[in-house]
Amino acid sequence: MAEQWDLLNADRIPTGEVFDRKDTIIPGQLHTVVHICIFNEQNELLIQHRVDNKACWGGLWDLSAGGSALSGETSRQAASRETKEELGLDIDFTNHRPHLTVNFDCGFDDNYIVRIKNPDIASLHLQAEEVQNARFASLDEILAMIDNGTFVPYRKNYIRLLFDFANEPAFPVKNNLQA
Repeated sequence: MAEQWDLLNADRIPTGEVFDRKDTIIPGQLHTVVHICIFNEQNELLIQHRVDNKACWGGLWDLSAGGSALSGETSRQAASRETKEELGLDIDFTNHRPHLTVNFDCGFDDNYIVRIKNPDIASLHLQAEEVQNARFASLDEILAMIDNGTFVPYRKNYIRLLFDFANEPAFPVKNNLQA
């Protein structure tokens, strides 16, 4: 059976329809995608090298983990599952909201930022069908990889924004409305 995704309307409300991944998504059909960005204490992002035979962006380096939410899954559940499947890391996203959601033609891309103290690359269990390698990289390294065509061609400002979110709260909370 093919992987199935719940279809959503523009307000992220499930339509009751399910989409098979093997089919071609048509305009107006929306679903949830997640990306997990894992940073170390040196402000480096864990990046994964996608296997060469992946249909989408095969052979390129990418963010730490990611994929589509399966039918019946929440964004948080999908983030936990994808991180476990691709990297072998158990991260509970139950009390986390995405730091950033990016709308794209076919849906919503929820981006989760995680900082891990003293992560050990050697302890990762990479999913052989999807990931051939993993390492940490700085912002400058990733931007250079985008330039030389070895990283998924995200917009550079998107990558910069992920690093910004990893470094400080996005919206400082004030106790009053005075300027």
